[in-house]
Amino acid sequence: MKVAVVRYNAGNIRSVINALHRIGVEPVVTDDAAELASADRVIFPGQGEAANTMAYLRESGLGEVIRSLKQPVLGICIGQQLLCAHSEEGDTPCLGVFESPVVRFPATCEEGRVKIPQIGWNTIENLQTPLFDGLKEGDFVYFVHSFYVPDCAAAIARTTYGGVIYASALRRGNFYTTQFHPEKSGDEGLRILHNFIHLCHD
Repeated sequence: MKVAVVRYNAGNIRSVINALHRIGVEPVVTDDAAELASADRVIFPGQGEAANTMAYLRESGLGEVIRSLKQPVLGICIGQQLLCAHSEEGDTPCLGVFESPVVRFPATCEEGRVKIPQIGWNTIENLQTPLFDGLKEGDFVYFVHSFYVPDCAAAIARTTYGGVIYASALRRGNFYTTQFHPEKSGDEGLRILHNFIHLCHD
């Protein structure tokens, strides 16, 4: 099976590659349209700022390549946010695979002494789809983010932080996403990556 990791101007790709190695997967890291289209699975990971990253994806044409993919795609962290319609970070139009917006945690979170960005371990609930096979309600995963996707119909996992319930994972068709970092989430995260690689997809 060919697993491709999208190479673009975002950080944290190396930790995804290392996690894939731990589950016995040797990925191809590429920004080549033909390579991405021919892969069996594509992972769109990273950490970064929405406006600059979207500008790069548009100028390079990589954004349209990602939108056009038909095989299972997993967006991680900024990868989830960029697959949505619009981000408040830099007032940025995004790729629009999901209709949801991306918004900043409200100031009331900070007033309640909850730190923004959310950095660290939190639980995932209301788990849906085989992406979470083998996990339990309330398992902990690792987050680093100031912006989030509000709870919506596409949510396949939910998390609460500072009184805000948000979508910590999404699915639409062949596109799956996680706001958290499975590659930094211990055995649970490795299980999610394993499940993604082995998804049955029509």
